[in-house]
Amino acid sequence: MARSFSRRTWQRTVAVVAAAAVIGLGLGGTARAGTEKAAAAVVTRAGLDPALVAGRGADLGFAEQEAENAATNGKVIGPDRSAYTLPAEASGRRAVTLERGQYVEFTLPSAADAISVRYSIPDAPGGGGITAPLDVTVNGRDRTTMTLTSKYAWLYNQYPFSNDPNAGLLHDDWWITECGCVPQATTPAPVITKPFRPNHFYDEQRLLLGKRYRAGDTIRLAVPERAGAVPTTVDVLDSQSVAPPRIVPVAANVLAFGADPTGRRDSAGAIDKAITFARRAHLKVYIPPGTYQVNRHIVVDDVTVEGAGSWYTVIKGHQVTLDAPAPDGSVHTGVGFYGRDASAGGSRNVHLSGFAIEGDVRERIDTDQVNGIGGALSDSTIEGLYIHHTKVGLWFDGPMSNLRVTGNMITDQIADGLNFHIGVTDSAVRNNFIRNSGDDGLAMWSEKTGNARNTFDRNTVQTPVLANGIAIYGGADNTVSNNLVADPIREGSALHVGSRFGAVPFTGHLRITGNTTVRAGTYELNWNIGLGAIWFYALEGDVAADIQVTGDTFLDSTYNAIMLVADWPVKDKYTIRGVHFKDVRVDGTGTSVVSARAAGAATFENVDARNVGAVGVNNCGSFNFPATGSEFSLTDLGGNDGGGTTGPWLGSWELPNTITCDDRPAVVTPPAPSPW
Repeated sequence: MARSFSRRTWQRTVAVVAAAAVIGLGLGGTARAGTEKAAAAVVTRAGLDPALVAGRGADLGFAEQEAENAATNGKVIGPDRSAYTLPAEASGRRAVTLERGQYVEFTLPSAADAISVRYSIPDAPGGGGITAPLDVTVNGRDRTTMTLTSKYAWLYNQYPFSNDPNAGLLHDDWWITECGCVPQATTPAPVITKPFRPNHFYDEQRLLLGKRYRAGDTIRLAVPERAGAVPTTVDVLDSQSVAPPRIVPVAANVLAFGADPTGRRDSAGAIDKAITFARRAHLKVYIPPGTYQVNRHIVVDDVTVEGAGSWYTVIKGHQVTLDAPAPDGSVHTGVGFYGRDASAGGSRNVHLSGFAIEGDVRERIDTDQVNGIGGALSDSTIEGLYIHHTKVGLWFDGPMSNLRVTGNMITDQIADGLNFHIGVTDSAVRNNFIRNSGDDGLAMWSEKTGNARNTFDRNTVQTPVLANGIAIYGGADNTVSNNLVADPIREGSALHVGSRFGAVPFTGHLRITGNTTVRAGTYELNWNIGLGAIWFYALEGDVAADIQVTGDTFLDSTYNAIMLVADWPVKDKYTIRGVHFKDVRVDGTGTSVVSARAAGAATFENVDARNVGAVGVNNCGSFNFPATGSEFSLTDLGGNDGGGTTGPWLGSWELPNTITCDDRPAVVTPPAPSPW
């Protein structure tokens, strides 16, 4: 969540303890350093055999291939789940590092004329990033060079982070784990290693290949020997066939109003004129292929704006420093399409599709409105966009209703991927792909005013660098269904339900159904415990709605699959109750199936578990350890099968509230996920 206040409530310093297993895909061998022949085309989804996640997550028509499964003479790094490391932020927790003269070569699994490369290159010594070449060769003949950059990567220090690797602590009055102290209150003063907590290492870049290649053709990514080349870590190659540019002949074409498709001149005014004309003439606005420079918000209301496709129509801008802060606290502006503010009535009947938004955001300033899409948009649709290098991909401040967000790709954000903030109702986010968000991938944040009757369905969220894959903060009658969430890095996990950040209470029901998480659960350094793949957190109030977790699958959880926790200062004040788990599968936990660290209750029915690293239920309750048993009660509704280290994961001896508290159990690396 992009927030206008510090995250001190839950002291913002974490790392992830390494507890990863090499993924056995059953689809072809993992490449080793020195491999010289072409490897088989290994297609994965979130580093998994696609069969394990069939029907879940987004399908945007590209094939996802991990570098560690390709032919390479570079070095495979990982697996590692320790925050602030390159492999931890990689998809599947592994990647390939190439030195000069080294390559990684992918075999196309299907015809393709476009690729995306997820990579990391070093920062400049003083921060700010560098550029470096990466040669792309197809079938050993057709060669082009991508110019990679790290100017949008590499953050450091404490929240809200710094671009300066040599900076001292941003908050020396905060307790930090590195010294186990509050630095400014400690004598002698601790020595803090710099750079302090480097993170957000990866970026990605897209490339049209100029022709369509066939399945079986090879794409080699190589670090050249020439000047400017640097060690380059390649994580993932996405390949796809891109549809031809869309042509809309009957429309207000922005070229007719003076827009510049070369990007040399600012086109914001021309697009505004096209929108004004289109509204009067009851036409769509069409933005043909090209790169259009836009350095501020384009305000949209009662209008349809279509591009030729996100690979062809690019709206690209610089971040601009304002002469004086705006009324909303922004000190910058930048490229984005915004509905009117809710206080001004919001916007309606807005339909945006078929273009890319390329921002220029390199620092996190929570008051800044430098998001790809913003404002209040009711009775509207957003479809087929590529949103890159903005603060938040899509941030909506309600009240607003009936928005549909479908088929978009949101990558490399400084903060959230998408956030429904304040009174968003009857809206849906479906079939979107979010990777490398700097905060929650998808969030519903009911701050002061509740969100209600919204759905997050069939989305993929990968490698959120901070916080959670999908987070729900208060609200009523919302649904999280059929999503795929992988590889959260720190200060959160895959799925989160939290009474925090000023959110209104949970009321009505919350449905969490048919989702899959993999390699989830991070290490909370201040608490010195691991989080669950799904975790419920009572911080500012009870979590007490009708919450149904049904048909979900938790794969290769670093610690617990399920966690229910209250913050220590309020552990005797707030409870978590009304949570029901049914038809759930747990394949692999580093510790327990359930960790209860709060007062309350939950029911379990047909929850099957295997490869459990510790006792099935780690029940600490509220840590008062009364003679009557834990303050948290579990009800067995039948069909709960599978075992932990001490027998059935939900044994009769654990019910209803036996204290089985092992505050920091040993972590056992589970085997790789496999068909049930």
